[in-house]
Amino acid sequence: QVQLVESGGGLVQTGGSLRLSCAASGRTLNSYTVGWFRQAPGKEREFVGAIGRVGGSIYTADSVKGRFTISRDNGKNTVYLQMNSLKPDDTAMYYCAAGQRFVPSAASSNYDYWGQGTQVTVSS
Repeated sequence: QVQLVESGGGLVQTGGSLRLSCAASGRTLNSYTVGWFRQAPGKEREFVGAIGRVGGSIYTADSVKGRFTISRDNGKNTVYLQMNSLKPDDTAMYYCAAGQRFVPSAASSNYDYWGQGTQVTVSS
């Protein structure tokens, strides 16, 4: 079993940047595909992006493509979500999740382990 802890959220102005971290304990994170999801108040959970367990292939949602990137640091057992050119619409609680699929997936049902989330607020 793997435990996930997100960090790095906060308040930022439109156009700013944040880097979220998803740190794992209990198991090696590079054995999992890791996804990022977000949920704003009153809205459904939305897929942001994911990095595969094999080959490090990356899949990002159209809504963040070109602005958000995902990377791994296997030495730190951590996956990052770099968010640039932030917009007020990016305001949400951001969650990382780990699953056993070999390639990144946008379906939350493909992820078995979830963190508690970190809040991102983008002011206009």
